[in-house]
Amino acid sequence: MEFKHLVEAAEKWCSGNPFDLIFAEENDERRLDFYAEPGVSFYVLCPGETDSFHVWSESEDCLPFLQLAQDYISSCGKKTLLEVLEKVFTSFRPLLGLPDIDDDSFEPYHADMEGEPGPDHQQMGVSQQ
Repeated sequence: MEFKHLVEAAEKWCSGNPFDLIFAEENDERRLDFYAEPGVSFYVLCPGETDSFHVWSESEDCLPFLQLAQDYISSCGKKTLLEVLEKVFTSFRPLLGLPDIDDDSFEPYHADMEGEPGPDHQQMGVSQQ
């Protein structure tokens, strides 16, 4: 993909979240730099002909949160810039003060292994008559 199209996609992505595209360079490396308050920053190196995307941060505080995105990029299959950016955004949600999206998706499950089954739970195995 041409670099200008990657920049346009990044700008569009930024319109829906707290990040701003603060720098885009094509000369030495195809690099897009992003920043959001409170001091969350990262950059994406975009692939040339054969490479894949790469995400990194100059901030020691941000680096551990990028592991999820780095694992995603290195997994099988080609990734788009938007897929990579969404994974980075998901990774940074705690730093941005946003709730973890997985927490809202599932209700907690509490199994009572020692108690008797409740009235709406059938007993498995031997039927009692």
